[in-house]
Amino acid sequence: MAKELDSSIQYLAGVGPKRAELLRRELGIETLSDLIHLYPFRYIDRSGITPIAQVAPDLAFVQLQATVVTRTLYGPAGSIVSQETNPIHFGACKRLSVIVEDASGRMEMVFFKGIKWNFQRLVPGATFLFFGKPQAFGTRMNIVHPEVDAPQEGAMSQGALMGVYPSTEKLKAGGITGKVMCKLQSAALSLCLPEVEETLPEYVLRDRGLVSLPYALKNIHFPKDSYALQKATYRLKFEELFFLQLSLLKQKYVRSRGERGLQMPKVGPDFHACYNALPYSLTGAQQRVIKEIRADLTSGHQMNRLLQGDVGSGKTMVAVLSCLMAIGNGFQTCIMAPTEVLAQQHYANIQKYLKPTSVQCALLTGSTTQKERRAIHAALEDGSLGIIVGTHALLEDNVVFRNLGLAVIDEQHRFGVEQRSKLWSKGPLVPPGSGAWAPRAQRSAAIPLEGVQGVKASLDQNVPPHILVMTATPIPRTLAMTLYGDLDVSVIDEMPPGRKPVQTMCIGQNRRAAMYKFMREEIARGRQVFVVFPLIFESEKMDLQNLEQGYEEIVSAFPLPDYKVAIVHGQQSSEEKNFNMSAFVAGRANILVSTTVIEVGVDVPNASVMVIESAQRFGLSQLHQLRGRVGRGAEKSYCILVKDVKTSKEAQQRLDLMCQTEDGFEIAEQDMKMRGPGDLEGTQQSGLPISLNIASLAKDGQLLTEARIYAGQVLDADPTLSAPQNAPLVRELRKEKYEIRDFSRIS
Repeated sequence: MAKELDSSIQYLAGVGPKRAELLRRELGIETLSDLIHLYPFRYIDRSGITPIAQVAPDLAFVQLQATVVTRTLYGPAGSIVSQETNPIHFGACKRLSVIVEDASGRMEMVFFKGIKWNFQRLVPGATFLFFGKPQAFGTRMNIVHPEVDAPQEGAMSQGALMGVYPSTEKLKAGGITGKVMCKLQSAALSLCLPEVEETLPEYVLRDRGLVSLPYALKNIHFPKDSYALQKATYRLKFEELFFLQLSLLKQKYVRSRGERGLQMPKVGPDFHACYNALPYSLTGAQQRVIKEIRADLTSGHQMNRLLQGDVGSGKTMVAVLSCLMAIGNGFQTCIMAPTEVLAQQHYANIQKYLKPTSVQCALLTGSTTQKERRAIHAALEDGSLGIIVGTHALLEDNVVFRNLGLAVIDEQHRFGVEQRSKLWSKGPLVPPGSGAWAPRAQRSAAIPLEGVQGVKASLDQNVPPHILVMTATPIPRTLAMTLYGDLDVSVIDEMPPGRKPVQTMCIGQNRRAAMYKFMREEIARGRQVFVVFPLIFESEKMDLQNLEQGYEEIVSAFPLPDYKVAIVHGQQSSEEKNFNMSAFVAGRANILVSTTVIEVGVDVPNASVMVIESAQRFGLSQLHQLRGRVGRGAEKSYCILVKDVKTSKEAQQRLDLMCQTEDGFEIAEQDMKMRGPGDLEGTQQSGLPISLNIASLAKDGQLLTEARIYAGQVLDADPTLSAPQNAPLVRELRKEKYEIRDFSRIS
């Protein structure tokens, strides 16, 4: 790369070592290239001059051209500091008041910092541009700490629109104000623009009507006018989304054409036995998804499919039928869940589905005894075990399959990259030069996998299993295209017939007595109740106290022997947690007081009421997941959102939306608009494969779709990007930020 772009920010005029460290720590800026790729997030129009007589406190910002009339130095308690002494005692000054005037009137400029410098600069009779936020102080208007420029130095010399950059209190305290940031950007652009290389081929610029990169960079920081800003913004957003999609689709394109997969041409008798014994018909969406999976299994390429479906939409049924297809072709399967509770629940449900078949199924978790483990390991190695359901325990080195053909991963984001990569080593062996697989148990030792590189090194020795990733977290379409852009996506977008909607209501603390009365009525009808508290981080002592106090209050309101209350939270031991959860699942407890550990997967058809305490502290997707724990039986179910006295306007919007809709995809779209894509789950989901500097998945969905389609067209014409005109694309994709973790390879 060019020299100036790569040079350290500290050597830029006006920065130095201290400010360079501040910029690195607060904004991640280390080089001039980093700086010019920090874009304004909004703009202030400085094209006009406001007469002082028209200045009002409700105006956001004003720009005045006015002449200094008087300047007064104030000390403690409003005393005036003499200007007659030589030198003036600036150390005693607390405030500088400057009265300015134009043809229409007078107003005050106030400075609490930089008093000496501003006093010496703002001499009576001199004319300046003053820019800032006006406010009323007593009977007159003033601006505190206005930006001050000589008329020819103002923002108008760079263009009428002034960019506002991301900032922090520490940056401001270190002297890096908005005005300073503009000066740094101007200096950096002067040095760097001659070196900026075009990142897009000429034909892309022509096809998409895009301005050049140097033009875009100059006008995103210092727009000549609003039209230039619009062209610059469009160019930079499209480029960002195009490269993101190009990198993902290139992985998918190469894999779909080059990654050999286990051939599964048959359906098998067990599939038919299970399917024909179902007490209900599959929904159209379930049937469509099964056909998509079947096409993958017979394609000769490895399946990497994401299955999205709202809570209760029937994903487990699809997973079981997919497993039975693999078993019908002589392969084994595994279903991996993030928690022991969810694994146990999957196992119980799957056992019911398998009754008409001859397939053996087992459960492997941290609680499995040594004796049970030995039997499971033996059955996996000799191939007699068709489906193994489990947690992370499935990834242990001593878990060796004879011929793993399909791995189903539930709630994939809860598993780390290294954990998921271990599944690749568990597929059947293919001897070099052979098209047929050999049982993995014939190997003397498992191939050691060290992250993704280890996986790649082992590809000539084993064929990876087909991968089906499931999530009950509805992901907005734009985010799914980015988070899982290299996977094929299937969506179950209709609910099984007979599933009743959950009635959702939001109440204040003053309605608690009425809520308890309602809970007693439901329990009297034989129903059960969840009460969830927001223990967002397990270490928060205050939250734990709230949970314990809430538990005490529930126990006193629902006393023994008429009621039994169980409690579950993350600080309990596994045995304690499982004991209390099992008591509720089995119906021995009427009420389960818990944290969000019950958010994913717990299936208690008899529970008809979900109470969420301090509901304003939860994200929309998390509230939706929790609500999905009820409404799973035949009875009418309810979700009661209990808000605290202090609830912000944004939080109230979330609660109102929950009461208005049960559509998980609509909720997810709104959640992303409200909170951004990075933390969609409410659990720390790292978010996007690359960071976006200017584009927004929440706001630029249409542009993302266009960028993806266009990236697909580019790859259709040149799958390896080896054509000379695509050299800029190859050069850009080699940059570190595009080294996206290949989700397909580590599923």
